[in-house]
Amino acid sequence: MSKVLYITANPKAESESFSLRLGQAFLNQYKELNPQDEIIELDLYNTDIPNIDADVFQGWGKLASGNELNEIEQQKVARLNELLDQFISADKYVFVTPMWNFNFPPRFKSYIDTFCIAGKTFKYTPEGPVGLMTGKKAVHIHARGGIYSEGPNKNSDFADSYLRTILQFIGITDIESVIAEGMAYTPDQAEVIMEKALAHAKEAATQFAK
Repeated sequence: MSKVLYITANPKAESESFSLRLGQAFLNQYKELNPQDEIIELDLYNTDIPNIDADVFQGWGKLASGNELNEIEQQKVARLNELLDQFISADKYVFVTPMWNFNFPPRFKSYIDTFCIAGKTFKYTPEGPVGLMTGKKAVHIHARGGIYSEGPNKNSDFADSYLRTILQFIGITDIESVIAEGMAYTPDQAEVIMEKALAHAKEAATQFAK
């Protein structure tokens, strides 16, 4: 049995979100194939995610020096640790995101900062950083209104490429991307585009379930 962390980063309702529709199709297919797996759903817009701010840095510094944290520092550091432990404990990851302004919603970047932690998910060595999350797999389900897989905007994809870089950095190299794009460019073709992407999502879920 595997533990799957299903992470969504969109404040919209599923009916109003291409990415959430894709994600749900993927999840339904996965559950049908692997009903015994534990699925933890994490909605980042309904989750407390502390930003790495002055309180957190001060709290980490106090922990390193053996000093006592104040209440705010303790709360933020404890919550970050909870999110980190949850991430490390999973075997598989499903990230469901839209593209906003060439990148992710800010909540998603804040979440990445909770698990990209030296000594926990990667370590520094004389030969350079080494990822510690090997043997795990991930899928990125992503919707974007423009076209970034080819053409003049190809170098403006700072979302899927960034997530892949982060995951590879921490040792996760088995990564699949399911992307729906161009719905805003050709709104009359939006549902046709989505039908193709939904089929891809189900195929990816079948492979992910193995």
